[in-house]
Parts: sequence; structure tokens; C-alpha cells
Amino acid sequence: MRPVNLIPPEDRRGEHAPLRTGPLAYILLGALVAVLLGVTAMVLTDNQIADSKNEVAKLEAEDAAASARLAQLSAYTQFAGMSEQRVATVSSLADSRFDWERVMRELALILPSNVWLVNLSASAAPGASVGGEGGSASGSILRASVPGPALELSGCAAGQTAVASFVTALKDIDGVTRVGVQSSELAEKEAGAGAAVGGEAAGGEDCRTRNFIAKFELVVAFDAAPIPATGEGEAAPVAPAEQAETTSTETSAPAEGSEGG
Repeated sequence: MRPVNLIPPEDRRGEHAPLRTGPLAYILLGALVAVLLGVTAMVLTDNQIADSKNEVAKLEAEDAAASARLAQLSAYTQFAGMSEQRVATVSSLADSRFDWERVMRELALILPSNVWLVNLSASAAPGASVGGEGGSASGSILRASVPGPALELSGCAAGQTAVASFVTALKDIDGVTRVGVQSSELAEKEAGAGAAVGGEAAGGEDCRTRNFIAKFELVVAFDAAPIPATGEGEAAPVAPAEQAETTSTETSAPAEGSEGG
């Protein structure tokens, strides 16, 4: 037969006794688990915040060190920029400078005795203004075709042959690439022309005191000389101290006793 336990359930003892726990135990257990999860999440969040703060502090320190390093090296950067600007300035000045003193010295050496100058102007560019009395308007037209330094000469010579010899002598000046003859004219061979020419000479307008004397206008070009350029590729404006070096000289005609030479 199968044994039957006749003891009421609430009075039973041992392993066959039923559990006396209700739903409260499960509620408490769930609450404990939730608290544990919340604490764990809070701890993890605090750790992440602390790590982020440490990373920010590290980056700020690195940024401060980089800024200090940049401040130390900024002097070298400024020096390098200033050095490049000075080199560019010196190069520009060297390119734009022209040795007019040498040209005038060589011109004085090759000037023939039967040629005399009335006007002489020297400019580094066509747009340079010449102080005093410069070349004539017709000479400036020929000057405009020379982009670099040039001399504008006007005067008289004892005949056309003397003018041609003077043109040849001008080509011996160092740096001269071409000599342009704007005009070379003798006095008019008419009655009383000599008196008229002499009157103009007295007024300073014409140096032809005899019929055989030729009045000339020349332009001596130095095309090989460097020309400073602007950003648009045109010739740079002529500076008064360096590029617009101009000279204006006037000489009187030789005495009548030496005009036949």
C-alpha cells in the first residue's frame, strides 16, 4: 500500500515541508537587483566622465605646449619672411639700377670735336620726366619705342658726315644696342638764310650758324638693360632716386672760327 501523510501541511517538518515565502521576497530580490544595476551604471558613467576629463586635460596641456613652442619659433618665421622681402628688394634695386655715370663718362670720351650738344636727357623708362629742358617732342616719339634706359641727344655737327661719324662712335659705348636718328637736317641754302639761322642761334632755338652745319636728334638705346616689371607685366614706374636719373645739359655752339672743322 502507498503511505499517506496525515499531518497537516502547516505542521510538517523536514524536506517535505512547503516553503512559507510569499511574493514579497521576489519583490525585494528584484529591488536589490535594480539597485545593483543602477550603482553599476553610475560607477561606469563616473569612470567615463573621469576618463573624458583626463583626456581633455591632457589635450589642453598638449595645446598649451604646442602654443608655447609656436611662440618660440615665431621669431624664426618672422626672420625668414623679412629675409625673403629684403632679398626681393635688393634684387629689384639691382635690376632697376643703371650706371649713368659710366655712360656719361664714355660719352664725353667719344664726343668728336666737330659735334656739340644742345640738349641731353637720360631716363630709365619712356615715362620718366626730365628736369629742365629735355628732348624735343619728335625725339620723344622715338624714345617711346625703347622700353629700357636711353639717351636723347640733340645738337649740331659740321655736316652730315660728322653726324654719321658721331652715330658710329655712340655705338662704341658699352651697353648700347642701337642708335636711332630721328632727324638730321642742314640749314636752308637761300639768300639771307645765314642771317636768319644766326638770329635763331642768338635766341637759343637753333645751333646752325652756317649752311653746312647739320642739326640732329638721336636716341641711344640700352635694350639689354633689365627692366623692372609690375604685377601686370608692364614697366615699373621710375623712382626718383634710382630709376628716374635724368640729366639735362646745355652747351653753346663753338666759335665761328672753329665751325669749318
